[in-house]
Amino acid sequence: MRVDTTGKISLDHIYTRPDPRAYFSTLRELDYNIPELAKPHFRRIVAEYREARRVPSPTVLDIGCSYGINAALVKYGATMDELYDRYSGHDAHRYTRATLLSRDRELIRSGGHDVSGEHDGYGEHGDRLRFLGLDASEQALSYALEAGFLDGAVHADLENGEPTDEQRAQLAHTDLVISTGCLGYVTERTISRVVDAQEERRPWMAHFVLRMFPFDPIAETLAGAGYETVRRDGLFKQRRFATPEEQSLVLDRLAGAGVDPSGLETDGWFYAQLYISKPRDRTRGSN
Repeated sequence: MRVDTTGKISLDHIYTRPDPRAYFSTLRELDYNIPELAKPHFRRIVAEYREARRVPSPTVLDIGCSYGINAALVKYGATMDELYDRYSGHDAHRYTRATLLSRDRELIRSGGHDVSGEHDGYGEHGDRLRFLGLDASEQALSYALEAGFLDGAVHADLENGEPTDEQRAQLAHTDLVISTGCLGYVTERTISRVVDAQEERRPWMAHFVLRMFPFDPIAETLAGAGYETVRRDGLFKQRRFATPEEQSLVLDRLAGAGVDPSGLETDGWFYAQLYISKPRDRTRGSN
Protein backbone atom coordinates (compact mmCIF):
# COMPACT_ATOMS: atom_id res chain seq x y z
CA MET A 1 0.00 0.00 0.00
CA ARG A 2 1.18 3.52 -0.81
CA VAL A 3 1.82 5.84 2.13
CA ASP A 4 1.31 9.59 2.05
CA THR A 5 3.58 12.32 3.35
CA THR A 6 2.32 11.83 6.94
CA GLY A 7 3.27 8.15 7.03
CA LYS A 8 -0.33 6.94 6.83
CA ILE A 9 -1.47 4.68 4.02
CA SER A 10 -3.25 6.57 1.27
CA LEU A 11 -6.99 5.91 1.29
CA ASP A 12 -7.89 8.65 -1.16
CA HIS A 13 -9.63 6.19 -3.44
CA ILE A 14 -12.37 5.31 -0.94
CA TYR A 15 -13.60 8.91 -0.73
CA THR A 16 -14.22 9.42 -4.44
CA ARG A 17 -16.56 6.57 -5.32
CA PRO A 18 -20.20 7.20 -6.24
CA ASP A 19 -21.39 5.42 -3.08
CA PRO A 20 -19.90 4.48 0.33
CA ARG A 21 -19.30 0.76 -0.25
CA ALA A 22 -15.53 1.03 -0.81
CA TYR A 23 -15.30 3.36 2.19
CA PHE A 24 -16.98 0.96 4.59
CA SER A 25 -15.52 -2.22 3.11
CA THR A 26 -11.99 -0.88 3.50
CA LEU A 27 -12.38 0.73 6.92
CA ARG A 28 -14.25 -2.24 8.38
CA GLU A 29 -11.09 -4.29 7.94
CA LEU A 30 -9.22 -1.69 10.00
CA ASP A 31 -11.81 -1.49 12.82
CA TYR A 32 -12.38 2.21 12.12
CA ASN A 33 -14.77 3.44 14.81
CA ILE A 34 -13.95 7.04 15.73
CA PRO A 35 -17.34 8.44 14.59
CA GLU A 36 -19.10 6.09 17.02
CA LEU A 37 -16.83 7.18 19.87
CA ALA A 38 -17.30 10.83 18.93
CA LYS A 39 -21.09 10.65 18.73
CA PRO A 40 -21.94 11.17 22.44
CA HIS A 41 -19.43 14.02 22.68
CA PHE A 42 -20.93 15.78 19.65
CA ARG A 43 -24.44 15.32 21.03
CA ARG A 44 -23.34 16.71 24.37
CA ILE A 45 -21.80 19.85 22.88
CA VAL A 46 -24.90 20.39 20.72
CA ALA A 47 -27.04 20.23 23.87
CA GLU A 48 -24.71 22.62 25.67
CA TYR A 49 -24.82 25.02 22.74
CA ARG A 50 -28.61 24.96 22.59
CA GLU A 51 -28.83 25.83 26.27
CA ALA A 52 -26.12 28.50 26.23
CA ARG A 53 -27.09 30.22 22.98
CA ARG A 54 -30.84 29.51 23.01
CA VAL A 55 -30.66 28.20 19.45
CA PRO A 56 -33.18 25.33 19.14
CA SER A 57 -32.08 24.19 15.66
CA PRO A 58 -28.31 24.69 15.35
CA THR A 59 -26.35 24.18 12.15
CA VAL A 60 -23.39 21.80 12.44
CA LEU A 61 -20.56 22.05 9.92
CA ASP A 62 -18.76 18.72 9.51
CA ILE A 63 -15.30 19.33 8.01
CA GLY A 64 -14.15 16.36 5.94
CA CYS A 65 -17.65 14.90 6.11
CA SER A 66 -17.14 12.37 3.28
CA TYR A 67 -20.43 10.45 2.86
CA GLY A 68 -22.18 12.14 5.79
CA ILE A 69 -21.23 9.56 8.40
CA ASN A 70 -21.31 11.89 11.41
CA ALA A 71 -24.69 13.23 10.32
CA ALA A 72 -26.10 9.71 10.03
CA LEU A 73 -24.88 8.89 13.54
CA VAL A 74 -25.54 12.14 15.38
CA LYS A 75 -28.73 13.29 13.67
CA TYR A 76 -30.42 10.00 12.84
CA GLY A 77 -29.10 7.71 15.57
CA ALA A 78 -27.42 5.18 13.27
CA THR A 79 -24.42 3.22 14.53
CA MET A 80 -21.20 2.34 12.76
CA ASP A 81 -22.05 -1.35 12.97
CA GLU A 82 -25.33 -0.68 11.20
CA LEU A 83 -23.62 1.34 8.50
CA TYR A 84 -20.96 -1.33 8.04
CA ASP A 85 -23.71 -3.91 7.53
CA ARG A 86 -25.62 -1.56 5.24
CA TYR A 87 -22.71 -0.83 2.89
CA SER A 88 -20.31 -3.77 3.30
CA GLY A 89 -22.55 -6.65 4.36
CA HIS A 90 -22.57 -9.93 2.48
CA ASP A 91 -25.20 -8.73 -0.03
CA ALA A 92 -24.20 -5.06 -0.33
CA HIS A 93 -22.46 -5.67 -3.66
CA ARG A 94 -25.78 -6.66 -5.21
CA TYR A 95 -27.39 -3.27 -4.80
CA THR A 96 -27.33 -0.43 -7.26
CA ARG A 97 -26.51 3.07 -6.11
CA ALA A 98 -30.17 3.96 -6.52
CA THR A 99 -31.20 1.09 -4.24
CA LEU A 100 -28.70 2.14 -1.60
CA LEU A 101 -30.04 5.69 -1.71
CA SER A 102 -33.61 4.44 -1.43
CA ARG A 103 -32.72 2.45 1.68
CA ASP A 104 -30.97 5.46 3.19
CA ARG A 105 -33.97 7.70 2.56
CA GLU A 106 -36.15 5.17 4.31
CA LEU A 107 -33.89 5.46 7.37
CA ILE A 108 -34.37 9.23 7.23
CA ARG A 109 -38.14 8.98 6.79
CA SER A 110 -38.34 6.71 9.81
CA GLY A 111 -36.56 9.40 11.82
CA GLY A 112 -33.74 7.02 12.72
CA HIS A 113 -33.67 5.71 16.24
CA ASP A 114 -31.88 6.07 19.53
CA VAL A 115 -30.17 2.73 20.15
CA SER A 116 -30.32 3.24 23.90
CA GLY A 117 -34.09 3.21 23.74
CA GLU A 118 -34.22 6.66 25.29
CA HIS A 119 -35.51 9.83 23.70
CA ASP A 120 -32.48 11.51 22.15
CA GLY A 121 -33.83 15.05 22.25
CA TYR A 122 -33.31 15.68 18.55
CA GLY A 123 -36.95 15.84 17.58
CA GLU A 124 -38.88 13.78 15.10
CA HIS A 125 -36.92 13.13 11.90
CA GLY A 126 -33.92 14.99 13.30
CA ASP A 127 -35.67 18.30 12.64
CA ARG A 128 -33.86 20.07 15.45
CA LEU A 129 -30.42 19.75 13.91
CA ARG A 130 -29.09 20.84 10.53
CA PHE A 131 -25.92 19.29 9.07
CA LEU A 132 -23.74 21.06 6.54
CA GLY A 133 -20.85 19.11 5.02
CA LEU A 134 -17.53 20.50 3.79
CA ASP A 135 -15.40 18.20 1.66
CA ALA A 136 -13.17 18.18 -1.41
CA SER A 137 -14.87 15.03 -2.77
CA GLU A 138 -17.80 15.94 -4.97
CA GLN A 139 -18.83 12.28 -5.22
CA ALA A 140 -19.06 11.80 -1.45
CA LEU A 141 -20.96 15.04 -0.95
CA SER A 142 -23.36 14.19 -3.75
CA TYR A 143 -24.20 10.85 -2.18
CA ALA A 144 -24.66 12.34 1.30
CA LEU A 145 -27.01 14.99 -0.09
CA GLU A 146 -29.05 12.57 -2.18
CA ALA A 147 -29.36 10.17 0.76
CA GLY A 148 -30.57 13.02 2.95
CA PHE A 149 -27.85 12.74 5.59
CA LEU A 150 -26.68 16.28 4.83
CA ASP A 151 -28.94 19.31 4.61
CA GLY A 152 -26.36 21.24 2.64
CA ALA A 153 -22.89 20.81 1.23
CA VAL A 154 -19.86 22.96 0.43
CA HIS A 155 -17.63 21.39 -2.21
CA ALA A 156 -14.37 23.22 -1.64
CA ASP A 157 -10.69 22.87 -0.81
CA LEU A 158 -10.19 25.70 1.66
CA GLU A 159 -6.60 24.66 2.22
CA ASN A 160 -5.74 26.03 -1.18
CA GLY A 161 -8.17 28.87 -1.75
CA GLU A 162 -10.71 31.24 -0.30
CA PRO A 163 -14.38 30.27 -0.40
CA THR A 164 -16.46 31.77 -3.18
CA ASP A 165 -19.16 34.27 -2.29
CA GLU A 166 -21.73 31.47 -2.51
CA GLN A 167 -19.68 29.17 -0.29
CA ARG A 168 -19.06 31.96 2.21
CA ALA A 169 -22.81 32.54 2.42
CA GLN A 170 -23.34 28.82 3.10
CA LEU A 171 -20.76 28.85 5.88
CA ALA A 172 -21.91 32.14 7.39
CA HIS A 173 -24.48 30.81 9.83
CA THR A 174 -22.57 27.87 11.31
CA ASP A 175 -23.25 27.22 14.99
CA LEU A 176 -20.86 24.31 15.61
CA VAL A 177 -17.87 22.94 13.70
CA ILE A 178 -16.85 19.29 14.09
CA SER A 179 -14.39 16.83 12.60
CA THR A 180 -13.30 13.24 13.20
CA GLY A 181 -9.89 12.79 11.70
CA CYS A 182 -9.32 15.22 8.85
CA LEU A 183 -7.28 17.73 10.86
CA GLY A 184 -3.65 17.22 10.09
CA TYR A 185 -4.46 17.14 6.41
CA VAL A 186 -6.77 20.07 6.97
CA THR A 187 -4.88 22.84 8.78
CA GLU A 188 -5.39 26.24 10.36
CA ARG A 189 -5.90 27.67 6.87
CA THR A 190 -9.27 25.95 6.51
CA ILE A 191 -10.29 26.66 10.10
CA SER A 192 -9.40 30.34 9.71
CA ARG A 193 -11.45 30.62 6.51
CA VAL A 194 -14.44 29.00 8.17
CA VAL A 195 -14.22 31.46 11.08
CA ASP A 196 -13.76 34.43 8.74
CA ALA A 197 -16.93 33.48 6.87
CA GLN A 198 -19.09 34.01 9.95
CA GLU A 199 -21.24 37.12 10.11
CA GLU A 200 -22.12 37.44 13.80
CA ARG A 201 -21.78 34.52 16.20
CA ARG A 202 -18.54 32.60 16.28
CA PRO A 203 -19.21 28.84 16.16
CA TRP A 204 -18.16 26.41 18.87
CA MET A 205 -15.81 23.63 17.73
CA ALA A 206 -15.13 20.00 18.60
CA HIS A 207 -12.29 18.25 16.78
CA PHE A 208 -10.95 14.72 17.16
CA VAL A 209 -7.30 14.91 16.13
CA LEU A 210 -4.78 12.09 15.81
CA ARG A 211 -1.92 12.35 18.30
CA MET A 212 0.56 12.39 15.42
CA PHE A 213 -0.74 15.83 14.38
CA PRO A 214 -0.04 18.79 16.70
CA PHE A 215 -3.10 20.94 17.35
CA ASP A 216 -1.06 23.96 18.46
CA PRO A 217 -1.12 25.82 15.10
CA ILE A 218 -4.92 25.59 14.97
CA ALA A 219 -5.30 26.52 18.65
CA GLU A 220 -3.05 29.56 18.10
CA THR A 221 -5.06 30.63 15.06
CA LEU A 222 -8.29 30.28 17.01
CA ALA A 223 -6.83 32.19 19.95
CA GLY A 224 -6.14 35.07 17.60
CA ALA A 225 -9.81 34.97 16.63
CA GLY A 226 -10.94 35.16 20.26
CA TYR A 227 -11.20 31.47 21.16
CA GLU A 228 -10.14 29.38 24.11
CA THR A 229 -9.23 25.74 23.46
CA VAL A 230 -9.31 22.89 25.97
CA ARG A 231 -8.18 19.33 25.39
CA ARG A 232 -10.64 16.96 26.98
CA ASP A 233 -9.43 14.01 29.03
CA GLY A 234 -9.30 10.62 27.38
CA LEU A 235 -7.91 9.02 24.25
CA PHE A 236 -9.97 7.60 21.42
CA LYS A 237 -9.09 4.69 19.15
CA GLN A 238 -9.43 5.69 15.52
CA ARG A 239 -8.43 2.53 13.64
CA ARG A 240 -5.81 -0.20 13.48
CA PHE A 241 -2.62 0.30 11.54
CA ALA A 242 -2.98 -1.20 8.10
CA THR A 243 0.63 -2.41 7.76
CA PRO A 244 3.81 -2.67 9.84
CA GLU A 245 5.30 0.02 7.60
CA GLU A 246 2.49 2.43 8.45
CA GLN A 247 2.93 1.78 12.16
CA SER A 248 6.70 2.27 11.95
CA LEU A 249 6.39 5.55 10.07
CA VAL A 250 3.75 6.88 12.47
CA LEU A 251 5.85 5.88 15.49
CA ASP A 252 8.75 7.82 13.98
CA ARG A 253 6.51 10.83 13.51
CA LEU A 254 5.27 10.63 17.10
CA ALA A 255 8.85 10.40 18.38
CA GLY A 256 9.75 13.48 16.37
CA ALA A 257 6.84 15.34 17.94
CA GLY A 258 7.85 14.26 21.45
CA VAL A 259 4.75 12.08 21.93
CA ASP A 260 5.18 8.84 23.88
CA PRO A 261 3.38 6.00 22.04
CA SER A 262 4.01 3.34 24.71
CA GLY A 263 0.98 1.14 25.30
CA LEU A 264 -0.99 3.04 22.68
CA GLU A 265 0.25 3.32 19.10
CA THR A 266 2.85 0.66 19.93
CA ASP A 267 -0.08 -1.73 20.43
CA GLY A 268 -1.28 -1.24 16.89
CA TRP A 269 -3.86 1.57 16.96
CA PHE A 270 -4.11 5.19 15.92
CA TYR A 271 -5.29 7.32 18.85
CA ALA A 272 -7.04 10.67 18.73
CA GLN A 273 -7.60 13.46 21.25
CA LEU A 274 -10.63 15.74 21.56
CA TYR A 275 -10.19 19.50 21.46
CA ILE A 276 -13.06 21.85 22.31
CA SER A 277 -12.77 25.49 21.22
CA LYS A 278 -15.23 28.18 22.25
CA PRO A 279 -15.23 31.98 21.99
CA ARG A 280 -13.97 33.65 25.15
CA ASP A 281 -16.46 34.60 27.87
CA ARG A 282 -16.98 38.14 26.71
CA THR A 283 -18.26 36.93 23.32
CA ARG A 284 -20.00 33.66 24.10
CA GLY A 285 -23.36 35.26 24.56
CA SER A 286 -23.28 37.43 21.44
CA ASN A 287 -20.70 36.28 18.89
